[in-house]
Amino acid sequence: MSPTLRVFSLFSAACLMSVSVSCQPTSEPNGEDTSTPPVGEHDHDDQSEHTPSEETAMRSETEPYGEMPDGTPITQYYLTNGNGMTVSVINYGAIVTSVIVPDKNGNAENVTLTHPNLEGWLNNGPYFGAVVGRYANRIANGKFSLDENEYTLATNNAPSHLHGGEQGFDKVVWQAELLEPKDNQVGVVLNYTSADGEEGYPGTLKVETRYILTADNELRMEYSATSDQKTVVNLTNHCYWNLGGASSGKILDHQLTLECDQYLPVDEAAIPTGELSPVAETPMDFTTAHTIGERIDQVEGGYDHCWVVNGEQGTLRPAATVVDPETGRVMTVSTDQPGIQFYTGNFLNGEESNGGFNKNEGFCLETQLFPDSPNQPDFPSSVLEPGQVYCHTTVHQFSVVQ
Repeated sequence: MSPTLRVFSLFSAACLMSVSVSCQPTSEPNGEDTSTPPVGEHDHDDQSEHTPSEETAMRSETEPYGEMPDGTPITQYYLTNGNGMTVSVINYGAIVTSVIVPDKNGNAENVTLTHPNLEGWLNNGPYFGAVVGRYANRIANGKFSLDENEYTLATNNAPSHLHGGEQGFDKVVWQAELLEPKDNQVGVVLNYTSADGEEGYPGTLKVETRYILTADNELRMEYSATSDQKTVVNLTNHCYWNLGGASSGKILDHQLTLECDQYLPVDEAAIPTGELSPVAETPMDFTTAHTIGERIDQVEGGYDHCWVVNGEQGTLRPAATVVDPETGRVMTVSTDQPGIQFYTGNFLNGEESNGGFNKNEGFCLETQLFPDSPNQPDFPSSVLEPGQVYCHTTVHQFSVVQ
């Protein structure tokens, strides 16, 4: 039996794809990329050292983070809420570089896997913290068709296309600016325009990502996109979480609950077979809390599957809860998407491109449309028509249990 949780209330919201409707922004940009000067210096080599003082409640700030090889400046954006929680984001890859939250004793640590500097992020093999797209997850054989036109994509995860290809949204510089602070939230908005034909996808796609930190220890991730041609789109964030602290070791003792009665079985290439299978009486059943490691050896290669989130697509609803019994940290994930990909860092190998992290030292909960939806007519559609707006909201809420 899982312990009683002390949690904050969730926002009630929905984000739908609809004709001639815009995603409603949470707040407005400042209009220029200026902010209150940073409080002291921030150490890129230890993201967890940026800890706000009480006077920085609901505060946002920026500092230079380095330059791309062509000289393009990269900026880091800090969002703090005065509760001991700080979120850091860079405009390369729209990457969340750290999420610092307190444990049951008030000790604040970074709980997402990270690289120490910009050079590390430029060689970010596991996609730590990034927005991935134009299509997150896999597309079988790197091909899909729209209106009898076949499109060919890179098979960068042979034989499949993965996370947008060789130069996906995780590997580009986004335009970014801080949002106007409010009493209960601060945020940063990032924009990127993907040209027609980029990585083989049709249509010029304009994408916006908003990271919002609230006074209730919620990290809201809000995505929207429009296209001038019929295309496919599926966006998500690829944070790897370790609620014990990013460098605390394996996550196998974390307790996971998924609000999911079904999951998508996959073939040898990790492509869904098209079935929606019940999780009952299988190692995929997290409808009640189980430790991540309890049955992982019964799943070939470890967990890397998409679960079907209970409830109505387009409605923000709970999808997952994770508890680290050691630190008491709790993360609850709510989403308006139909699926959530649970991945246990099976390919982390300790190499520099992996940030030095090893297998099972982080887990992902990627909210999204189903993998390979462009080739699976029975799955929720990933097609975006001109005049429509793709919308996606996911909330990560942090709390503690004693």
